[in-house]
Amino acid sequence: MLKRTLTVSLAGVLALGAATACSSSKTGSSGSPAAASVPTVSLMVGGIDKQIYLPYELAQQLGYYQKYGVNVQLSTEADGGVGAEDAMASGQVNMAGAWYNHTIDFQVKGKAVVDLVQLSGAPGERVMCSTNSGVHSAADFKGKTVGVTDLGSGTDSLTKFLAAKANLKTSDFHRIAVGAGSTAIAALKSGSAACVMTTQPTVTAIEQKGIGYSAIDLATTTGAQSSLGGAWPAAGVLANASWANANKATVQKVVDALVATMHWINTHTAADIADKLPQSYVSNSLVTKADYVTALNQDKGQFLPDGIMPAGGPKTVLAMEELIGSATSSVNLGTTFTNDYAIAANKTEGYTVTTTPAGADG
Repeated sequence: MLKRTLTVSLAGVLALGAATACSSSKTGSSGSPAAASVPTVSLMVGGIDKQIYLPYELAQQLGYYQKYGVNVQLSTEADGGVGAEDAMASGQVNMAGAWYNHTIDFQVKGKAVVDLVQLSGAPGERVMCSTNSGVHSAADFKGKTVGVTDLGSGTDSLTKFLAAKANLKTSDFHRIAVGAGSTAIAALKSGSAACVMTTQPTVTAIEQKGIGYSAIDLATTTGAQSSLGGAWPAAGVLANASWANANKATVQKVVDALVATMHWINTHTAADIADKLPQSYVSNSLVTKADYVTALNQDKGQFLPDGIMPAGGPKTVLAMEELIGSATSSVNLGTTFTNDYAIAANKTEGYTVTTTPAGADG
């Protein structure tokens, strides 16, 4: 049975840098002090208050990092700043809460990055278009401007992929960086972009303000399969392979905490989840808490219950990278992810999972 621990952890959220070990003193059942070494890990998330990335902070609020013996220092990338995956790759942080496709991009560039646990099976994005745009499919991008989080980002790759599947070249339409939240809404409202690819809660804010509608659904597993050709693994935990191999015990603790969190998400309501997250995430200038819960109910299906990479997902992502010219079939998919930590974590939680071997998708 799943064990649920609701102790709130108040670990700092902004510390970066290489992993360090800190010592604490505990009293054992016999009453004598028992020294315990608790590793510290820095993890930057690609927008920590976005619904697609909620498991990282939820694990903190549930006390699961603490429960499994690791101090995770969370931080978030800033608009226009260094992306979480680049901060990880350059050693500024140990781990990144980012999309799986970056592991393929890094391999093409000669850098070994591995996805250690998979949290979602769909991008969690929607293409939101202004009410007078006339866009109802990627084919309608022609001659228009589409906003993405940042040029070179995952949303940029997805936008190019949708266009390519509709037989459009990148020269047939224009892409601009609009960020997320209020800046994405402003781009749509001002007309500087006919559409923007964005996530909850921005999606609901656009709908509530009456300035746009969902033209393409990449937020649910069904929507991703329809538009992208299969399960599309998105949010996960990425790390340099060399760092992960040198810190396997620490990696396991982080994955244990996140897999426990995914099972918690799977067995709790959107309202339960919202109640555990920081107030500023669920009620702010963009949305009310009620709106946040409604949005999460709509798109909660993107989250995987067990942290296991969806079968065939890496091939779907590679097909996208090939079509937009960012990769070739020479990529070794078997080295871009591992299910080993997630399988062990599920066993710890009392679950048995069946998976294909890591290299089977490559």
